[in-house]
Amino acid sequence: MSEITQPAKSGPVAGRLANNSQIVLLALLVVLCIGISLSAAQFYSVENVIAILRQCSLVLIVGAGMTMLLIAGEVDLSVGASLAFSGCVAMDVTNKTGSVFLGALAGILFGGLVGLFNGLVVTRLKVNSLIATIATMMILQGGVFLYTREAVQNKHQQPAFTDISTGYLGPIPLPVIIAAAVFACAYVALRYTTLGRYIYAVGANAKAARLSGRRPEQLKLLVFVVTGLLAGLTGLILASLMNTGQPTAGRGFELTVIAAVILGGTSLLGGRGTLLGTLLGVLILKVIDNGIIILRWDQNLQMIVPGVVIVLATYLDLVRRRADAR
Repeated sequence: MSEITQPAKSGPVAGRLANNSQIVLLALLVVLCIGISLSAAQFYSVENVIAILRQCSLVLIVGAGMTMLLIAGEVDLSVGASLAFSGCVAMDVTNKTGSVFLGALAGILFGGLVGLFNGLVVTRLKVNSLIATIATMMILQGGVFLYTREAVQNKHQQPAFTDISTGYLGPIPLPVIIAAAVFACAYVALRYTTLGRYIYAVGANAKAARLSGRRPEQLKLLVFVVTGLLAGLTGLILASLMNTGQPTAGRGFELTVIAAVILGGTSLLGGRGTLLGTLLGVLILKVIDNGIIILRWDQNLQMIVPGVVIVLATYLDLVRRRADAR
């Protein structure tokens, strides 16, 4: 036991902080909430809290899939473009069929097809997932304008479509309930099932996992599809919130998701991460975004913060791995 605990005691401060990242993140979240509320009393208003939760729900849904994907040793940079295209598909099919159900199904399945395409390119063609999904992002960003030259409006103004994002179940907004359900399912799958153990094993050492009888390619393909489906679901919710399918809606969304996930302690190198950490990462980023707005700071800071987070979180991950090696 002393051999296990010794590195944490003798390591650098950064290493100890990295090994207790969830406690640090929780403390940071509390400090941020207190600091912003002291400068802006409306921070704790019901309307503002609901606004934060709505924004968190969009990132958390995709973040659940991205967490599993990063743990498996892969990444998907096309989720932003995918959710924008999925929203356009959902709105277009709803307009053409008059059915919100068919529109929602089409949007989610389109996201799943994008995930399937990414997974096949990575697992069958052996293209690095970073390169493969950047290519997919570019294809989708151009393809959505071939599919629709402009934003797809809700022609029939169906309340059922807007209720997806603006509706409530009791006092809780529907997007928050959807995000909670997705988070709960992903948490159970990752922590308490054989599938979750395989995801960690493949990300930690794919060769060892293959030698033990597991098939990393099939597992990675599955996680890519799940991430795509969740991007499609988020695209549906976002299109409902805007009451239109907007081709540029997902620009930069993928960076926010990745920043939240790695801030939560998930390693870019695979094999390490938790969904609870991702939840805390999402909350921190969205509280910062909200603080920038209500404090009336320059909103360009909202793009700067995720970039800074990615650099710092990646550095802490490297420090943590060095501490583990010692």
